[in-house]
Amino acid sequence: MILRREQPKLRILCTEITPYRQLMERARLDLGFELEFEAHDFVTAQRIAATQPDRYDVYDQCFHNLDIVWYWRAIKPIEIDRIELWDEVNDLTKKGAINSVGSIGLGDAPVTRLYVQQDNSLSSAPSTRISMLPTVHNFDSFAVNEAAAGIDVDQDVRSWAELLSPRWKGRISIVDEPAIGFFDIALAARAAGKVTFRDPGNMSVDEVDKLMDFALGLKREGYFVPFWKTTQDATRLMENNDVVISSMWSPSVVALKARHIRIRQAVPIEGYRGWHGGLCIARHLEGHRLDQAYAYLNWFLSGWPGAVAARQGYYISVPERIRNHLDEEEWAYWYGGKPASRPLPDPNGIPAIRPGEVRSGGSYWSRASQIAIWNTTMDEHNYLVRRWGELIGNGVERSTGSRKIA
Repeated sequence: MILRREQPKLRILCTEITPYRQLMERARLDLGFELEFEAHDFVTAQRIAATQPDRYDVYDQCFHNLDIVWYWRAIKPIEIDRIELWDEVNDLTKKGAINSVGSIGLGDAPVTRLYVQQDNSLSSAPSTRISMLPTVHNFDSFAVNEAAAGIDVDQDVRSWAELLSPRWKGRISIVDEPAIGFFDIALAARAAGKVTFRDPGNMSVDEVDKLMDFALGLKREGYFVPFWKTTQDATRLMENNDVVISSMWSPSVVALKARHIRIRQAVPIEGYRGWHGGLCIARHLEGHRLDQAYAYLNWFLSGWPGAVAARQGYYISVPERIRNHLDEEEWAYWYGGKPASRPLPDPNGIPAIRPGEVRSGGSYWSRASQIAIWNTTMDEHNYLVRRWGELIGNGVERSTGSRKIA
């Protein structure tokens, strides 16, 4: 749907998952109305979304965030018949796995809270309404500065246990987000045989305590450098050689590669920690403003936005739509798992991927079939947040500012 008449700005509350700086001008041109992006860290964006729904029109976050914003009735159901490319959205969210051999993964698998039922609950049972439009996603692990570490990650690193290995003591960093970083530590501790869980995707208070006490012990022994909260922080820590091994998201990996740093993400045998972003509609939208929101949702799946996201290492829920917006060599590297046949650019057009380089983990379909756990808001999330505060402690670099761009 293309709208050309003068209308108020569409306000989008987002995190750095969205490459909004690169998308903003093209969205204005294609849609014919003004947009305003307000970007925050995960926790701040979530708090605003749940408690101030009149502050935004579209909420751009992740499926694991739905338990909170849906509980507060901050967002409204999305009508599937208004999503033009719904039939092309792949099975990772619709059915829970990318193919018949793929694992759904523990924790907040998107399919478990995708469909809105008649009683307004969320479940995996297909219906005519959804809670969030599936968009960008990825499968994360941790990254190693190969030059500083003196190792070949593909040959020498096989398990999440490496993230907490004593050989990196004092040069380890974890992302400061309890629904994400906590599970990086959990996967590593479980793989190392240090802690066990009945269900890692939904731990009891005792299990949270057990893992947090273990992590606090590592902190007292000097294992961790300050935790990071944004990809810019993660990039800086690795670039400055403050860390050797770290929780890492693909935009940081691409940025470091563009700076000629030998960074490599691990492919753990236990599987990845998956996450899936999406777009929600604020509860107050009606009439033309609601039409604007649907126009933006449909535009986001149209192809060009997904190509921008691909150049920072993210996938899109309608992968075939972006093929016409990527060079053949880009598609082969980012989605096909093939060696780069020439230098490939980041979202800003800066060469980042060297010829001959292969994306860690291979093709999209291979990576998507190896999910150990999803970013998750557990039943005991509030308790976890309190314990997490003990772990990050004092002296932690925290990004609290927001950025509003129009």
